[in-house]
Amino acid sequence: MAQTHEVTGPAAGTGAAGNPAHTWGFTGLAAVAPVTWGTTYLVTTEFLPPGVPLGAGVIRALPAGLLLLLISRTLPRGDWWWRSVVLGGLNIGALFALLFVAAYRLPGGVAGTLSAVQPLLVAGIALVLLDVRPTRWQLGWGLAGVVGVGLIVLRGQVSFDLIGILAGLGGAASMALGLVLTKRWGRPPGVGAPAFAGWQLTAGGLVLVPVALAVEGLPPAPDAAALGGYAWLALVATALAHSLWFQGLGRLPVTAVSFLTLLSPAVAAALGWLVLDQSLTPLQGVGFALALASIAAAQLTPDAARALIRRKRTDVR
Repeated sequence: MAQTHEVTGPAAGTGAAGNPAHTWGFTGLAAVAPVTWGTTYLVTTEFLPPGVPLGAGVIRALPAGLLLLLISRTLPRGDWWWRSVVLGGLNIGALFALLFVAAYRLPGGVAGTLSAVQPLLVAGIALVLLDVRPTRWQLGWGLAGVVGVGLIVLRGQVSFDLIGILAGLGGAASMALGLVLTKRWGRPPGVGAPAFAGWQLTAGGLVLVPVALAVEGLPPAPDAAALGGYAWLALVATALAHSLWFQGLGRLPVTAVSFLTLLSPAVAAALGWLVLDQSLTPLQGVGFALALASIAAAQLTPDAARALIRRKRTDVR
């Protein structure tokens, strides 16, 4: 049986290495991941060939995973071979495939709102697998996050396709289960986050290959713009992002980390406004504020939040 290692600390209610500043530092680094994931829509629509999202997923995940394996020169041992396949299948393979189905059968706003339920799903799965009971504070802000993302991304007529909705919820559940299992199993001693990310990205990319070939066939030869887009997604939004993501997940409570994924649709909408000249309504502004407040509040306990408010009031006086 391969030995596992779980970094506790913040998960037990304290900061990383007992220092709250370190906790916020790991939170900031982990937040880089969903911020870069939020660029996927812009890069895909503006630079990549249309109609091959699964192929793009393979090109994004598999080279990134192999690169991290080459850099770290660390392969799984023992039980970590099958665990890497399970985690890679949940966090990468099944997630990409299910989101592909949801994106094709639902308006983007509906699909984005469904993905925002992930913190609530993480809270429920963590109760079962980690015996971590969610607080009313977390559940309340989880619901607020769903409302906030809905205000950001829902536009025009809302379509309710049952298969699309099930796929969207399945994608959120797949990643939620992957996050909780990653927290439960931890990382083997001496294995860094880049190697750990490389295992999962390689496994997830390999899981996607036959699905992409069966559904889409071979992707078209990329031009210069597509090569640049693929390079950004593979190197920054995948290799770097997942290394930081799994480092943060090892140091921080899993429910708090799951709220950071709300940054992804927020960044996608902001880039649409800034780069693609898409409209941004006052209601979307309210959604941004609510989503960001949910993310920030989820990083605090109610007592810490009250102490922070009292400190702010004292500073004002």
